[in-house]
Amino acid sequence: MPIFIITGVPGTGKSSLCRALMEQYPFGLHLPVDDLREWVVSGIAHPVPEFTPETQRQFDLARHSAGRTAEIYHQAGFAVAIDDVLGPADAAAFALLESPTKILLRADLDVILERNRLRQNKHFDPLTLEPVIRWLHAGQNVEEFERYGWRVVDTTRLTLEEAVKAVLRATENVD
Repeated sequence: MPIFIITGVPGTGKSSLCRALMEQYPFGLHLPVDDLREWVVSGIAHPVPEFTPETQRQFDLARHSAGRTAEIYHQAGFAVAIDDVLGPADAAAFALLESPTKILLRADLDVILERNRLRQNKHFDPLTLEPVIRWLHAGQNVEEFERYGWRVVDTTRLTLEEAVKAVLRATENVD
């Protein structure tokens, strides 16, 4: 069974895609790193409006936890999809024992912003993410992701089902 790491700026469809992708397997686990971060009851450090050293520490802890959890479920026969906003070299933070299948979801900025405006799955106003989305999208270097072994899937004009098929096609030739 594979271990996927799915990344992209907020609004590219990571969470929806991970859930739908994991439904393609007899046993599938979706691990959203943001959900692990939300386990912090006292002292949580959110990345918006300010990303602090404590925010980084809590992301590091969540990624380490996600990596260990992924390994446990993978060893028990589950396909796993880790869902996080990452840079090209950041997959190493999960410290996985075997190489994961790394997927970068991309979409046109106007499509991402519209998807974000329509979100119903956040416990905060998703419009607060717009400046972050713009900044992350502008700074995302696709060629750098590809150099680090990420497969790129453009979800701009894809339905969820089409995006899942595109991810599966993109991974057919992965070792």
